[in-house]
Amino acid sequence: MNPLPPLLDSYGRTFDYARIAVTEKCNLRCTYCMPEEGVDFQGKEKILQSDETLRIIGILGRMGIKKIRFTGGEPLVRKDIVELVSGAAATPGVKAVHLTTNGILFDRYAQSLLDAGLTGVNISLDTLDAEKFVRITRREGLDKVSQNIKLALDLGFPRVKINIVLMRGFNEGELKNFTELTRDHRLTVRFIEFMPFDSHQIWEEGGHFASADSLVKQIETLYPDIQPAPGTRTEHHIFQAPGHQGKIAVIPAFTRSLCGNCSRIRVTADGNIRNCLYSDKEYGLRELIRTGGSDDEIVAVFRKAFAEKEKDGFEAKKTSSAQKVSVEDIVRVSMTQIGG
Repeated sequence: MNPLPPLLDSYGRTFDYARIAVTEKCNLRCTYCMPEEGVDFQGKEKILQSDETLRIIGILGRMGIKKIRFTGGEPLVRKDIVELVSGAAATPGVKAVHLTTNGILFDRYAQSLLDAGLTGVNISLDTLDAEKFVRITRREGLDKVSQNIKLALDLGFPRVKINIVLMRGFNEGELKNFTELTRDHRLTVRFIEFMPFDSHQIWEEGGHFASADSLVKQIETLYPDIQPAPGTRTEHHIFQAPGHQGKIAVIPAFTRSLCGNCSRIRVTADGNIRNCLYSDKEYGLRELIRTGGSDDEIVAVFRKAFAEKEKDGFEAKKTSSAQKVSVEDIVRVSMTQIGG
């Protein structure tokens, strides 16, 4: 099918990267991601089916989207995840297909995902200490995740990354333990600013916040001769220590200094476009698709969503907060319902 004009916003940013959530469900219960009592997940009938997801990806490919990342929840709880990866990899225009996972189930699908065309895997791991792992995830599993990081490297995935949410007073003391993983392994260790997500969908610093600047300073102190290295636009600060095979990145997710380079589209598992992680406004695709909407109509929803995108996450949050009149107005109470 013919290519379409690229997706732009009113600030001249071009969007070529889509994060597609394929489920709200997760086999962990991380403390910063969802309330301790859990959340009421939507019924299966409200979650996009694989053919609906792949139709959206096909349209995005025509609009210039080059990279697809499957997220959740935990995307590996979807039994058709290999089919989704294969379909995305075969989509004209799509050059890279990645997946973000907590790593628990990765060994079940790893070889099949590689064969299907998965070009990168990000594994979330916030501690290398077994007791802390249980405290943060409310589940066992550190040994399994560690084994599956090794498996991803051994199988030869083109890109392997570890995502660490660094929290002052919890795992900040493990920074060097994580950075040293890059000495002998071709992976990227990425420290992400802590963004607590409570049941009222409010971001706030709290006592655990460690800024990107403070993390960069700690890394530069550990490795005085560290050098800048190439990375993605999300990896706002990225380095390589002398003699290390891998890279170290810091992502200012809360301080939002990366907003000016935003190139991301988010589609939730139930088929809504979110043009910013900090915005509550959503643009529905599911009912349009299920009632026979045309590709042109789907394209129009994407263009409207990004024409209305705010300048940065601060403005998006401000606008969303102004529109709320009660807790009932908040439709998503867990990061698993957004897709990260």
